[in-house]
Amino acid sequence: MDTIEAIRTRKSVRKFLNKPVEKEIIYKILDAARWAPSGANCQPWRVEIVSGTTKEKITKAILEAKANNVSEPPDIEYYPKTWKNPYKERRFKCGLALYSALGIERGDTTARKEAWFRNYEFFGAPLGLFLFMPKALGTGFLVDIGIFLQTVVLACTNEGLATCIQASLAEYPSIIKEILNVPEEFRLVCGLSIGYEDKAAPVNQFRTTRIEVEDFTKWHD
Repeated sequence: MDTIEAIRTRKSVRKFLNKPVEKEIIYKILDAARWAPSGANCQPWRVEIVSGTTKEKITKAILEAKANNVSEPPDIEYYPKTWKNPYKERRFKCGLALYSALGIERGDTTARKEAWFRNYEFFGAPLGLFLFMPKALGTGFLVDIGIFLQTVVLACTNEGLATCIQASLAEYPSIIKEILNVPEEFRLVCGLSIGYEDKAAPVNQFRTTRIEVEDFTKWHD
């Protein structure tokens, strides 16, 4: 698979097969991703891989916090407090397409809640990846983290693995850091579910659209 094909075929998968992923494949992916560029070659990423009982412990802890209406500020404010167009409209269309693929009506709040909570179950993926960066480096290094994350995802695609990048898995940084024994000096950026796609699942059939190059590019000759 060439790079352009990997970019075009990658998608967010929200239902995975109950099929284990060999540790050697993940090592191969991370061994490639470590060559991602970073400012002054600081390589600010820290990766924690979870599976089995550890992954289940994280899911249980987050769901318990949700059930008890416990919340905490994430290390990174990913989404805006107030949405404005065109981003508000794009977000709405994305959500509508997702819930339509799941067969969930717009007013069915219970089904929507259940669907959202599957985020914390890693959508059934056998592996979860948590990505951290040092707080001392500042938010500018989030650019490097994004490059690293995209490299990981494309390498997964090349290996026949499906992924879903999740801001939702970073909603409770204290829970994740405590379970994984990560020092507070690190900032939890996001989570990533990794596994083999359940290609028969309706939720995996929908694809988001993209605006045209002309809509986000200006040429200055």
